[in-house]
Amino acid sequence: MHAVRALLARGEAPRVLWVQEGDAQQRLSELIDQARRGGARVEQHPRDELDRLARDASHQGIVAFAAPLAFESEASLWFKLEAWPHATPPLLLVLDGVTDVHNFGACLRSADAAGVHGVIVPKDKSAPLNAMVRKVACGAAENVPVYQVTNLARALARLKEFGIWITGTAGEAEAMLFEAEFTGPTALVMGAEGKGMRRLTREACDGLVKLPMAGSVTSLNVSVATGICLFEAVRQRRGT
Repeated sequence: MHAVRALLARGEAPRVLWVQEGDAQQRLSELIDQARRGGARVEQHPRDELDRLARDASHQGIVAFAAPLAFESEASLWFKLEAWPHATPPLLLVLDGVTDVHNFGACLRSADAAGVHGVIVPKDKSAPLNAMVRKVACGAAENVPVYQVTNLARALARLKEFGIWITGTAGEAEAMLFEAEFTGPTALVMGAEGKGMRRLTREACDGLVKLPMAGSVTSLNVSVATGICLFEAVRQRRGT
């Protein structure tokens, strides 16, 4: 439902909208009317057909047939940084080796909530921008630009040329997250679960930080850790 709402808010009405038969018509009437005004064909289908289409994901009674999302190009990232349009310094999220679509979608959702200006992923070893990512992201995948770069280590080196400080996260880091400085131009790098950042990515970072872990677990899910780190940046930038 949130992904469909975000799609319509962008003015991109789907070609076809499937709505579950029954009370979903009334519950989703606002979205249905908005889609119809945009030229979408609305069809009613039984729940089992929507279940099969959504591969048993929780579709909330509505499925949109829409054009796939595309990654932003690496060139567009450099163009944006050269002509930085915002009053606040850039806050970028870099995901190195996050291949699970649920984690990817959850990271995009946190990035959108934290006001991240862009997410950077490598061309290899990264989750696709597919339907499941869009659903988990609850509309964030449509709002946050995701830049795909050919060589991540080289891209991080280029970010430094724009004055952006690269902070990576690693369990063996000596500094704690709350000791880091995020008020200036920042790129926060999160590695894959288990493996963490790749060696060249780690070597490209200006500094490494870790979360204080007081319990028996040694690490957090990457999407949870991403949310914590990003909102520490939000806290610092708001001066609280």
